[in-house]
Amino acid sequence: MFTSLSGRTAIVTGGSRGIGKGIAKRFGAAGLNVLVVSRSLDEASAVAAEVGPHAAGFAADVTNEAACAAMAAAAIDRFGSIDVLAANAGIFPAARLGEMTGADFDHVISTNLKSSFLTVSACLPAMKAQGQGRIVLTSSITGPITGYPGWSHYGASKAGQLGFMRTAAIELAPWNITVNAVMPGNIMTEGLDGLGADYLAKMTASIPMKRLGSVDDIANAALYFASDEAGYVTGQQLVIDGGQVLPESLGAIEAMG
Repeated sequence: MFTSLSGRTAIVTGGSRGIGKGIAKRFGAAGLNVLVVSRSLDEASAVAAEVGPHAAGFAADVTNEAACAAMAAAAIDRFGSIDVLAANAGIFPAARLGEMTGADFDHVISTNLKSSFLTVSACLPAMKAQGQGRIVLTSSITGPITGYPGWSHYGASKAGQLGFMRTAAIELAPWNITVNAVMPGNIMTEGLDGLGADYLAKMTASIPMKRLGSVDDIANAALYFASDEAGYVTGQQLVIDGGQVLPESLGAIEAMG
């Protein structure tokens, strides 16, 4: 059983849907105050209402330094501290090399990777002042471990998050601030709806556990990294994929019987 996190404050970026929404709701159920951050205040506030009375919505473009500073200030004004940052904001528009533009690449890198740097930087003064903090990045198996056509920019951003994490963990350790990452496989969210039934069926067939993950699978891991029990864990990544990266070939899946 985790030590109570009741009364602590978490910021969850990209919190209006999918994994971010799941993390926000899991944190709220554990007793944390939650600032749900999205580009849309209406969407963030709707999720905050689901989380409960100790949650609030906030609109911010996390690729903008001033907006990230305003986000951190809002958390402190509303709840009095910043104990946990779940840097979850991310996009994954498909574009193959030869068709992808420089603007396409920059947009994904800025949203997925630069935002990790900016949100962490915005939360550091509060975390350093209180001598503790938990930072949880949402990376992916795509990029650090696997690849998928059309997602070279996405893969680069997610691998980049892990490089950022390792040095950030070293730099921030003196203030008892940990930096870790969850690495989801294929998780059933709204973001997969447009990929089609055939894609979903093929992805499910490639996973040894024979199911797509749920947002709760990721949220539970994020909660662990946010806990006191994870206080001696930093600079680490946790793959949550139902064993997807394990088979060496389709033959290994078929041999399962």
